[in-house]
Amino acid sequence: MSSQIDVVVIDYGVGNILSITNALTTLGYDFVVSNKKEDITRAQALILPGVGAFNEAMQNLQQLNLIELLREEVLLKEKPLLGICLGMQVLAEESEENGIHRGLGLIPGRVIKLEGDDVVRIPHVGWNDVVAWKNSPLFLNMERSPHFYFDHSYHFICDRTIVAGTTLHGQEIVAAVQKGNIFGVQFHPEKSQNNGLRLYRNFFNYIKNYHPQHVKETNHS
Repeated sequence: MSSQIDVVVIDYGVGNILSITNALTTLGYDFVVSNKKEDITRAQALILPGVGAFNEAMQNLQQLNLIELLREEVLLKEKPLLGICLGMQVLAEESEENGIHRGLGLIPGRVIKLEGDDVVRIPHVGWNDVVAWKNSPLFLNMERSPHFYFDHSYHFICDRTIVAGTTLHGQEIVAAVQKGNIFGVQFHPEKSQNNGLRLYRNFFNYIKNYHPQHVKETNHS
């Protein structure tokens, strides 16, 4: 068996693991579902899923001793990471869900509650168009405003230079972010049929061609 794993889908007790693994299996990719340090350090890239409450997610990551490990793998080693739904939200510095709670701090920003009324229902559930803001690898070979499936009550607020895509639900909502090797999507690709499969395929193609900046600098020094 190879000493390296293509992708680890991180299982920390709040993830929509089965749907994601079914999608990756359909695409024929190599992956491991794990929360073990040795698997995460051997992986080329990471997928951080998530459904549920922000604080519970962070507590689970803390109990599994994954917070500092993820910061090291993603920030220092520049390993690609894709956060999905709650997995995108915990990339932020903090969330106001059920009080103020610290996140992983991998992307500058915070998570706040969506604003709703009699017309705009919260949570935001269902299909919605996503408009790509920049040439993010996640949205290659897709139509101009691809449909994805959303299910959330809180949303990510960050600097607009980090925004990779937006959607509308009574207000403009950040639907995708990218900061270097760190990606996040508020929607569920695993529930988004062909567009979701395309997004996963794009992420794996990105991994295949990816070379961390610190490795490039070392090679040229």
